[in-house]
Amino acid sequence: MNQPRVSIIMGSQSDWSTMQAATRVLEQLGVSFETRVVSAHRTPERLYEFASTAHEKGVQVIIAGAGGAAHLAGMAAAMTHLPVIAVPVASKHFQGMDSLMSMVQMPRGVAVACQAVGEAGAFNAGLMAVQMLALADQELSTRLQNWRASQTDGVPNEVE
Repeated sequence: MNQPRVSIIMGSQSDWSTMQAATRVLEQLGVSFETRVVSAHRTPERLYEFASTAHEKGVQVIIAGAGGAAHLAGMAAAMTHLPVIAVPVASKHFQGMDSLMSMVQMPRGVAVACQAVGEAGAFNAGLMAVQMLALADQELSTRLQNWRASQTDGVPNEVE
């Protein structure tokens, strides 16, 4: 795959079952991506190195998924000028509500675009990344518009 335009980071390997959904629309629309485990709490130096240099490696959008305290997206956003899309991963004790609350309660000046909890949120994060990239990429914009049209065409008018 080409140099990644989107980087999908997650707090732990266990988040992959949710975050994998973000890759589907990226693959369908031909957007290059990478995946990494970068924990805000267990690998802070790795997070700092990643977030402060991602733009130098051609990354244009970061998708960050985490559960529990879910500081990954906010910490990444604090260390980069790139857009960060947050995906709350369902947690063991609170079904992702703790993750969601952590991600949407960002201090003024540190913005993240927060999606829904779980796989739907991860898929939509991939879609939002495509939409962001399509603003400056006419070929991708055309592919996105065709993808949307086929999605619409797939909805029947009548119940069978």
